Amino acid sequence: MAVLNQSVTNQVKLIDARGPRFSAGITTLVLALALVTQSAVLIAIQLAVFAIGAFAGPAKTPYAFLYKKFVKPRLRGEVPTEDARPPQFAQSVGLIFAVVALAGSLLSIPVLFTVAVGFALFAAFLNAAFNFCLGCEIYLIAVRIIKK
Repeated sequence: MAVLNQSVTNQVKLIDARGPRFSAGITTLVLALALVTQSAVLIAIQLAVFAIGAFAGPAKTPYAFLYKKFVKPRLRGEVPTEDARPPQFAQSVGLIFAVVALAGSLLSIPVLFTVAVGFALFAAFLNAAFNFCLGCEIYLIAVRIIKK
């Protein structure tokens, strides 16, 4: 049993747990600005960031680069790590909201745009302010259901 657990642990990619929270802060700002301005361009930019995070992983996003370059060198102490899969799933959830928001904008359905951006903004704000990742929680619930 110990060998099995060790092999599974070796396959889990760990990331600095503070990085996704920093990224969520930037995402919150971008989404809030997009909501206020009804900007399809800002949503398209955020959609690209979500796509990178969803497919390549949260450590590969432009926001993660900013964190590694400017924030992490100024932090002291032990680096808390976490499994990259829940934040990556959260990026996938954000990607879905961004696709729906962009579709709402392109199809001239402002209510669809506003609701989709609002849901994405709510999730990003929860993650940034309270370190509560809605997409991460959904991921963990799904994993528990699948294992049963």
